[in-house]
Amino acid sequence: MTAVYVSDFETKTGITAEQKAWDIAATVCDPEIPVLTIEDLGILRSVRLFDDGGPVPAVQVTITPTYSGCPAMDAIRDDLKAAFHKEGYPSVHVELVLSPAWTTDWMTEAGKAKLREYGIAPPSGRAALGHNGPVRLSLAVKCPQCSSLNTKELTRFGSTSCKALYVCQDCREPFDYFKVL
Repeated sequence: MTAVYVSDFETKTGITAEQKAWDIAATVCDPEIPVLTIEDLGILRSVRLFDDGGPVPAVQVTITPTYSGCPAMDAIRDDLKAAFHKEGYPSVHVELVLSPAWTTDWMTEAGKAKLREYGIAPPSGRAALGHNGPVRLSLAVKCPQCSSLNTKELTRFGSTSCKALYVCQDCREPFDYFKVL
């Protein structure tokens, strides 16, 4: 697969064809948390254009699921294909890669802010990649409604496997917490 460069587009806009393709992929939202794009989540790993003999370049998109059994991957794949087809790219290949495993460290700061605004506490702290030491202590989770740290975990698994269900002891509101992975 050789990269294809659409020089006329690049000349007119100053934007590379690869950047345009990335921008198209980056508009796709997570079906479980629709305020986040797959770029915000950090699951969009790469977008490549290549010549497959057609009149326009083919697209190769690589994504990493938040966990290996994530049910949203089929919907994300379909949404990526639809987004590229809408922009005139008929040949779109979506590849799922499991290694390296996704981590909440890949989430953008903008994505974490969107979670907070949506009422989901964003992950706090950093993932323990390759951690071999003592067990980490849990830190308080800030309530996305009133910002209190007086919160309590109700259940380790919330509306999706990526989230835990918490309740604020001050405002009494339940909320999801996007777990650090």
